[in-house]
Amino acid sequence: MRNKRLQNQVTAGRFTLPAVTLICTLCWVSTSFLFPQLASIPTQDNQPFFWQSIQSFLLPGWAEQIVSFLIYAIIGYFLIELNNQFGIIRMRASMQTAIYFLFVTVCPEMHLLYAGDIAALASLISIYFLFRSYQQSHAAGYLFYSFLFIGMGSIIFPQLTVFSVLWILEAYRFQSLTLRSFCGALLGWMLPYWFLFGHAFFYNEMDLFYRPFIELSTFGEAFHLQTLQSWELAILGYLLVLFIVSAVHCIAAGFEDKIRTRAYLQFLIDLTIFLFLLIAIQPNYCNDLLPLLMISNSILIGHFFVLTNSKSSNVFFIISLVSLTLLFAFNIWTLL
Repeated sequence: MRNKRLQNQVTAGRFTLPAVTLICTLCWVSTSFLFPQLASIPTQDNQPFFWQSIQSFLLPGWAEQIVSFLIYAIIGYFLIELNNQFGIIRMRASMQTAIYFLFVTVCPEMHLLYAGDIAALASLISIYFLFRSYQQSHAAGYLFYSFLFIGMGSIIFPQLTVFSVLWILEAYRFQSLTLRSFCGALLGWMLPYWFLFGHAFFYNEMDLFYRPFIELSTFGEAFHLQTLQSWELAILGYLLVLFIVSAVHCIAAGFEDKIRTRAYLQFLIDLTIFLFLLIAIQPNYCNDLLPLLMISNSILIGHFFVLTNSKSSNVFFIISLVSLTLLFAFNIWTLL
């Protein structure tokens, strides 16, 4: 009975990820040719200073889409490695990567290169080291590297520094937070800024050093959801529904997982809630936060789809696929 359901045929199929990768690549290439205006979308005013400087050296629009595609491919690879290392889905599953690719593909405006893409990649590597610190008596090294990547990402996207508060709380819940490991985390976050300070001081451009802190302390209008575009509202609503279903499943069926796995899943639930709240409070950063939101959501929904086997979950799986197709059609329609 298990193999007759579409949900389990897809989640357990060895060709699912290659097929999804091919479909997503074709859709990515097609939208870039059908909507060349995507390459000329003006840079948002609230883009971080260092990111604007990087973009000024790089890249015509078509090249940005190639670099963005490669970054998402790297994130997809790390999602597989994260699961293989920590057994979040209790098998060597690649479903979370397939889901992540689909999430990104149905939003053509995410095919451009944003500071949030780099921040999402840095955050994913940081999560890897944070997970490694679980119940380690000598966790200072792991937290150093975890916060090093938070610090590196925050230079390009300063709001990433806010996540360090959640990281500290989760390290405490992982029983890896001591005075020594806290100092290691602090040094890790500070290290990129030490290099930035050295460069700014040597060239007498101290404004470069102050920039990330100024941008971090600059807030847009809170809860001003009217600034969100229609495609952003649509994908946020879709992700919220998937998150609620997968989070309820993780909590209700948590006894089936190891204690360590439950801690990892709880972290992903906390991170997703944090991201939804941050987008609601500061919707002007939605484009930059969506890649990270899709990372946490793809793991949770992958956990749900791979480890459930019921008629209701199969129906929900089919509805999710149909809704994703309709969402892609809606996003294409908004570009016409």
